[in-house]
Amino acid sequence: MAGAARRRDGHVTQERMLEEAMAAIAENGLASLTMSALAERLGTSGGHILYYFGSKDLLLLAALRWSEAALSEERRALLARRITAERKLDLFLRLYLPRGPRDPRWTLWIELWARTPGNAALREAQAELDTGWQEDLEALLAAGAARRRFAPLDAGARASELLALLDGLSTRVVLGQETGPDPRPALETARSAARALIPPYEEDDSSAGKGM
Repeated sequence: MAGAARRRDGHVTQERMLEEAMAAIAENGLASLTMSALAERLGTSGGHILYYFGSKDLLLLAALRWSEAALSEERRALLARRITAERKLDLFLRLYLPRGPRDPRWTLWIELWARTPGNAALREAQAELDTGWQEDLEALLAAGAARRRFAPLDAGARASELLALLDGLSTRVVLGQETGPDPRPALETARSAARALIPPYEEDDSSAGKGM
């Protein structure tokens, strides 16, 4: 249970550590998140946190995995919904984009991107998490094309292109370069990019006119 911060022995649970780490990043940014500061927030010791995670890098990676696991469940539920492919794609964009400049998940992504060139474990974890988004978007696009909601397309290529654009937009949001009235800054830009890459299906009227 997430709200149960401590076990009976007084130790803070791993889930509570991750939950509080994400909250701290959202409130004060990543630079202020130290093991001692997190321990103080939780009322425990830095050694207790290190016992479970080993280092700050591993704590950040675990926090990102925890956050992404929840979004993975949301994506699965989205793909199973009985709504149009266009609506599913729009909701997918909302899930992917950050909620604003202080979005802790995207703050973590950008930090870990910078650390992956020299860290094989981080590279593998990043690839694993990226693959989940790619596969789910491919499935969404392929199903939409099969149902003639989208024009015929290469679902894999289009998914890769759209995700690359969303990564760029998301980075701008976290850096404070994209603002707007919507709870998801850059959502309209993402929608425009999606429409350009994934046009709607249109009936070919030329054959209909030949018989007249």
